[in-house]
Amino acid sequence: MALTTGLASSKSQFHLNANSPKPSRFHHQKPTFSLLPTVRASSSRSSARTTTANNPPSPGKWLVDSWKAKTAHQLPEYPDPNELESILKTLESFPPIVFAGEARTLEDRLAQAAMGNAFLLQGGDCAESFKEFNANNIRDTFRVILQMSVVLMFGGQMPVIKVGRMAGQFAKPRSDPFEEKNGVKLPSYRGDNVNGDAFDEKVRIPDPHRMIRAYTQSVSTLNLLRAFATGGYAAMQRVSHWNLDFTEHSEQGDRYILLPIFSAELRAFFDVHDQEGSYPGGVHLEMTGQNVTECVGGARTITYDDLSSRYHTHCDPRLNASQSLELAFNIAERLRKRRLSSLRSLGVGAM
Repeated sequence: MALTTGLASSKSQFHLNANSPKPSRFHHQKPTFSLLPTVRASSSRSSARTTTANNPPSPGKWLVDSWKAKTAHQLPEYPDPNELESILKTLESFPPIVFAGEARTLEDRLAQAAMGNAFLLQGGDCAESFKEFNANNIRDTFRVILQMSVVLMFGGQMPVIKVGRMAGQFAKPRSDPFEEKNGVKLPSYRGDNVNGDAFDEKVRIPDPHRMIRAYTQSVSTLNLLRAFATGGYAAMQRVSHWNLDFTEHSEQGDRYILLPIFSAELRAFFDVHDQEGSYPGGVHLEMTGQNVTECVGGARTITYDDLSSRYHTHCDPRLNASQSLELAFNIAERLRKRRLSSLRSLGVGAM
């Protein structure tokens, strides 16, 4: 789990924003949503570590091929450059998943978070996978993000920008290009759009065709998210009912118990901003809507002995749905205290 004030991330795969012109009336309005995905190809026109364009762009000027003038790390070593080139040309012919207007909208709303007028909630899988791709998994993660956003909205009394690590969260950087087991050394797993996670020589060879599958899966994921966001599934009344049901059936009632390191990190995050007079712009979590057992703690008291029962992540451990929502209540409480403190400093009565 990570708590961060960083408002721009290469792992931001879709954007769902409940927008309101005035925070004081925010909880009375119906949420509206926009979606912003990006597919991370993790490839290049060459397997070389440094790629230079024929005509390097001017310093500070962004162009579509500006990346070619940069030093590239973490590139897969594809065995057939011609096959890679063919796949990249195919991808270039596909329609975009996101449009410039959507990107500019997200940029504007992130600026609001940087100024303390909104709060960013970013979360999702550490790494999406091909074999766990199904409608239920997408729905469950979307649902818990919605639930968390409503909790944070009421705590902070401000818009919540929702960014999901979905619809393109495949490629993973590695600290070592190789993995060794029992004397066998193979290329490291770099995400399902590069190679497979099974410790097998054939599976670990980077395959550019996986990028095509990643694209189609991202399109399907985003289409389903759009349907959920606009078809009534994300209605405020429905989400509020889910949260009420959660609090009524939690084993600890309204007590939310997280592993001490989570609580300490959360407390330090807000304390630093309070001391420096800056804004806690948002949080970034590795989480899922599935009932996994990858992190200890929480109201359901997952212990170290429980981890092996449902440890399904392809990379880093994730908070499950219950733990994610519990954390949202803790964050909301800090946002509420910060808001009330600001009001008192301005001589305004509590709201």
